[in-house]
Amino acid sequence: MILDDEAIMTEVRAGDVGRLETLFDRHQPALVRYFVGLTGNRPLGEDLAQESFFRVLKYRHTYQPGANFRAWLYQIGRNVFADHIARRKTEVAMPEEVPEIRGNEMPPDREFQKKQEAVLLRRALAALPGDKREVLVLSRFLDMKYEEIAAVLKIEVGTVKVRVYRAMRELSDRFFALSGERAS
Repeated sequence: MILDDEAIMTEVRAGDVGRLETLFDRHQPALVRYFVGLTGNRPLGEDLAQESFFRVLKYRHTYQPGANFRAWLYQIGRNVFADHIARRKTEVAMPEEVPEIRGNEMPPDREFQKKQEAVLLRRALAALPGDKREVLVLSRFLDMKYEEIAAVLKIEVGTVKVRVYRAMRELSDRFFALSGERAS
């Protein structure tokens, strides 16, 4: 029998901390992608994800049984990232990688163009303000539903939709400005 995340977290909250391993295995890769999308640095993303799970363990008593675990986890992740920024006061580096965008396979003869576009996309994403980059990472690269993003960011669903739309528009504008083309 496979338990859902909320049931497992309820067990962790009740003291069965060994069950956290299951949640770690399920959510750590996506949490790392989230942090890499925000920081552009894989080792730092891995460290921040690790810190997030330490805090899940430390603050397990604050989890409300039946609450959306993934939204709660990403709220903790946002706090970890905010603490990191406050400690470091560094600028966000250009991402090393762009999370895989599904369904956009190109013919082999266009591989060079694909690589050039990926570089431009990384640069455009890195140039976005942090709040816009975060909403795109959550919605487009981690496939979170708007309701989950609203819970993570503690805003209304309609506000999430507007922010995603505006962030996509700005990403598109920046991408085409870098490529020297016009958006169609």
